[in-house]
Amino acid sequence: MQAVQNPLKTEKVSKLLRTFAIPSIIAMLVSALYNIVDQVFIGWSIGALGNAATNVAFPLTTICIAIALMFGIGGASAFNLTMGEGDAKRAAFYVGNAISMLVICGVVLCIVAHLFLTPMLRFFGSTQDILGYARTYTAITAFGFPFLILATGGGHLIRADGSPRFTMTCNLVGAIINLILDPIFIFGFHWGMAGAALATIIGQIVSAALAVRYLMHYKTVAITRQHLHPRKDCVCRIAALGAAQSFNQIAMTVVQIALNKSLTHYGAMSIYGEEIPLACAGIITKVNQIFFSVIIGLSQSVQPIASFNYGAQQYARVRKVYHLAIRCGFVISITSFVVFQLFPRQITSLFGSGDALYFEFAISYFRVFFFCTFLNCLQPISSTFFTAIGQPVKGLFLSMTRQILFLLPLILILPLFFGIDGILYSGPIADGVAAVVSVFMIRQEMQHMRQLELHASF
Repeated sequence: MQAVQNPLKTEKVSKLLRTFAIPSIIAMLVSALYNIVDQVFIGWSIGALGNAATNVAFPLTTICIAIALMFGIGGASAFNLTMGEGDAKRAAFYVGNAISMLVICGVVLCIVAHLFLTPMLRFFGSTQDILGYARTYTAITAFGFPFLILATGGGHLIRADGSPRFTMTCNLVGAIINLILDPIFIFGFHWGMAGAALATIIGQIVSAALAVRYLMHYKTVAITRQHLHPRKDCVCRIAALGAAQSFNQIAMTVVQIALNKSLTHYGAMSIYGEEIPLACAGIITKVNQIFFSVIIGLSQSVQPIASFNYGAQQYARVRKVYHLAIRCGFVISITSFVVFQLFPRQITSLFGSGDALYFEFAISYFRVFFFCTFLNCLQPISSTFFTAIGQPVKGLFLSMTRQILFLLPLILILPLFFGIDGILYSGPIADGVAAVVSVFMIRQEMQHMRQLELHASF
């Protein structure tokens, strides 16, 4: 397909965003269900210790997503930017190299996880009571890391090829399999944590198989063996463009580890004890993933549209897709804020029973830590936008703001003065400041694009 014929350049922007956003959001929601479904069944079969164990294991899943985003979004952005410039021959190498790096990194992470399983889980915040459950769960799910990375990263490459619905299908099929197998393995076969882990990786394997099948028959360019051979220039370009989204996930991992350790430390000094804060945070983090997956799905739908049109110097279309995405993002964010504030106990009850202190902390965590949820669309959409238009440094900096520059120091400092409540206060402060920085950077970029458009008109 010639660049001038590509609908990314000619189709109405609102229709394009809808076309890409709906499957992308569904795909991300389905991915979030992998963790949510496990959490629900584990909560009802094993209890709070099981939920705490999945929370301890969660940083490894986040690392998988970080790798998938680096080479998935990075490869997709490089591909769409290059196609927008009209160089299909070079664009094919970006897709092929991205596929190779997804596979290589997945295998390496699987090996590392098995070699250092126990020390990693302790480092992630596991207590002695939780360690056995966490080891059982993670030792099995680690075998699924290569498939999770390939399915997630491959989905971005498939979306860049103009097939967002197939990405959605890959995720949906895997989630349905997980949903069916979870109760069978956990309650039918009484396999507990091992059953939940097995159900998860079987779904991931099927999703990865579907992604591979598509990638072998890419539509806009032909991918051959020579495109799969890693080239330094291609890999560096891909990694640079995917660094912002990848680093955001790594930052989430760092914050999650610090959060787990702080919750157990300051929880032990409070009326809640070590396990209640850790278990509640694990559940609520997964619930927040549902909201965040919608925002991320929306931001990912901006990428192919913004990348192609920026490469084609269609700056008005680039600005329009960003503004449409932000308006949609605010609707989603405000809805989530209302739900978190009004129904925290009802949401927590879905994941099993608990005593009065358990629900007291969960309700406080929902209402305080996520008080600024209504602003949380700004930073991820803006960060992805910068990556999409080939400005990875700005995207990387913006991805650092909430997690590393603001939230992590607050998690470490505020509890010194306010105890475990200080951890809760850190969330809304970090969200608010990150939103302000995002607005400032985007306003500057929009002014710059207007100048480029004015210059091009002369």
